[in-house]
Amino acid sequence: NAAIKRFLNTFQNRQPEKRGMMVLKIIEKVIQNFMDQLKEINQKRNVIEQQLYDANKNEHLLELMKIQKSLVYFVTALRSNELLLAKIQRTNFLKLNDDESEFLEDLMVDNSQALEMANIYTNILSSSMDAFASIIANNQNVVLKRLTIATIALTVPVLVASIFGMNIPNGMEQSPTAFYAIAIISLIFCAVTGYLALRKKML
Repeated sequence: NAAIKRFLNTFQNRQPEKRGMMVLKIIEKVIQNFMDQLKEINQKRNVIEQQLYDANKNEHLLELMKIQKSLVYFVTALRSNELLLAKIQRTNFLKLNDDESEFLEDLMVDNSQALEMANIYTNILSSSMDAFASIIANNQNVVLKRLTIATIALTVPVLVASIFGMNIPNGMEQSPTAFYAIAIISLIFCAVTGYLALRKKML
């Protein structure tokens, strides 16, 4: 694995007898990798959010859910690292000298920053997902409302045609203009329904 090889190559010039510093350097590399991955995740989140701005699709929300799941794992791992660093500082079982203890404190600060980044990205992502979910739901409601209005507008002409199409005398059987009169009445009903919908800003 290329990533593991790069990770091990960073310790080629280290002195193995300095066990404490070796462990701290490994932890430092782990924290750096966490921060690099967090930056990549944030960039990917920005790209997916831009895609959601352009076209609201469920696939993009699923991608954001995967990123959110990854961030949860990141937060859990960084909290575990925080506990580990605190234990190393409290017990000093690595027998650290003053310089190594100071380096340990720097690592604790870096880990706290990485944890804060993960928490911030998680909160931003949660807010974005809620906002986009609301937008998608609102768009669906608008479409359903328009379909309902269209159904109502088309129901009136069907009702008029049904009444005059009944097999009972209505006085218009022999009229050459009966069809046109019924069609005009139906169109008037449709126009009135559309006008009322527009006036009430339902379309």
